[in-house]
Amino acid sequence: MALLQRVAENGRRVVRFTLDGRPVEALEGDTVMTAMLTNGDRLRRSEFADAPRAGFCMMGACQDCWVRTETGERLRACGTFIADGMRLLSDGEWTS
Repeated sequence: MALLQRVAENGRRVVRFTLDGRPVEALEGDTVMTAMLTNGDRLRRSEFADAPRAGFCMMGACQDCWVRTETGERLRACGTFIADGMRLLSDGEWTS
């Protein structure tokens, strides 16, 4: 179930990406955080307690929104825009 839901949106191009191996969609101009949370219930799991994390400060200062791509690249979800073809992970082991 998605953590965020859009209530009114139109006129932006659809962006296709994968989240944990499943194809999903976002809208052009969405941050990775918005794209992930409108398609899932977390950005990642905490490396300390295995609890779901969904961001905190929303402006790139707190380090809580780091996510990984399938290739291991780290992205700050609150400050990175979603792009066609991104392959993002919200599950799996978080190491550094």
